[in-house]
Amino acid sequence: MNLTSLAAFEVRLDPVLDLGDSHLGRRRVINIVGGTFEGPRLSGVVLPGGADWQVLHPDGTASIDTRSTLRTHDGAHLYLSTNGIRHGSPEVIRRLNAGDPVDPAAYYFRLFCRFETGDERYRWLNRTLAVASAARTASTVRYEAYALD
Repeated sequence: MNLTSLAAFEVRLDPVLDLGDSHLGRRRVINIVGGTFEGPRLSGVVLPGGADWQVLHPDGTASIDTRSTLRTHDGAHLYLSTNGIRHGSPEVIRRLNAGDPVDPAAYYFRLFCRFETGDERYRWLNRTLAVASAARTASTVRYEAYALD
């Protein structure tokens, strides 16, 4: 198995909407307002309208569940869903939640990425699993996505 670079993503986010504690944990929704992606196999823009339907667990782990729509540089539309986890020390998580800058090496933030499209030029993505290493800032998520070949 090999990892092949797909693209670097920068996703711009609205402020966190905190829905409070449920039986699963603290539910948060973070709306996606736009962004870009650039790489050897994919490039374009992240369209507004997606979100991360996140759950914070008592141990500080965040379960990530995003859905977004992408438009490639050549006009194709792609659906992207990511699922993953983010965790770190209580101090690091407190700083991330406050929007403070935190070195991505200080916490674990990994994603599974699945694409879907009807555009013939990108149908190969429908049969491709990808993984990503991510970093959170006050208003963005940045990640490098790699296809599992």
